[in-house]
Amino acid sequence: MNGTAESAQGGRKLRVHHLGFTDYGEAWELQKSIVKQVDSGERDDTLLLLEHPPTYTIGSQRHPEHLLLSPEQLKAQGIAVYQIDRGGDITYHGPGQLVGYPLLLLEGKRIDLHGYLRSLEEAIIRLLASFGIEGSRKPEYTGVWVGDVKLAAIGVKFNKCSRHRGFVTSHGFALNVKSGIQAAGFSGIVPCGISEYGVTSLEDCTGMEFTVEDVGRRLLPYLAEVLEYDEAIVEPLEARSR
Repeated sequence: MNGTAESAQGGRKLRVHHLGFTDYGEAWELQKSIVKQVDSGERDDTLLLLEHPPTYTIGSQRHPEHLLLSPEQLKAQGIAVYQIDRGGDITYHGPGQLVGYPLLLLEGKRIDLHGYLRSLEEAIIRLLASFGIEGSRKPEYTGVWVGDVKLAAIGVKFNKCSRHRGFVTSHGFALNVKSGIQAAGFSGIVPCGISEYGVTSLEDCTGMEFTVEDVGRRLLPYLAEVLEYDEAIVEPLEARSR
C-alpha cells in the first residue's frame, strides 16, 4: 500500500513509530531510507517521534556566524553539528525536546507545500489550546510562538517523487518540552537566525511537568486531524505496512 492509498475500510493510515532517544545521524539515515520506501509505494506514510542527544543542525541557508561556539567549546559540551538538507537556518535538538519527522507522500490535492507547513504549526497550536494556552504564528517566520517567544521550530525538505508528480516530505518539527532547554543548547546559537526573540518550553508555558513521550502521544491526534488521516497506527519500527 502506498502513502496515499486507502485501506479496504476506506481510510487513510499514518504509521507512527516512537523511537525514544536516537542519535541524529542514525535518525537522518533512517529518514532517507523511509523516504525511498514511501516514494516507491512500499510503505505507508510514516511519522517518527523521537528525542536527540545535544545536536546543532544547519539548514540550507548556511549562516555559520549563527553558531556561537568554537569547535573546542562544542567538544567540551558534547554537542554534535550536522549540515543537512532541510530548509532554514541553525537550530538545536536535545534532551527535553520532542522531534517529529513526518515522511509523507503529497500528491494530487495534497500538493500544497505552504499549506503543509501551516498544518504542522496548526497541530501544535491545537495542542497548546488544549492547555488553555494561545499559540500563534509570526508572518515572517515559520514555527509556533507563545507571545514573543518561540516554542516550536519547523524545517522541512520536499523530495520529488520518482513515480509521478508529487513530493515526499522529510525533516519536520522540534517542540521544546522540558523547562531549562533554553540554557541547555539554544544559548550557543542564534536560533533560526532570529536574534530579537527568545525561546520557551511547554513546561514553562503551562506550569505543568511532562515527559517527551507523553507530549508525543498528546500531539498525535492533532497531527492526524490536520493532515487528514483517518487512523494513526502506533507500532514498532520493524512493523511494515500490509
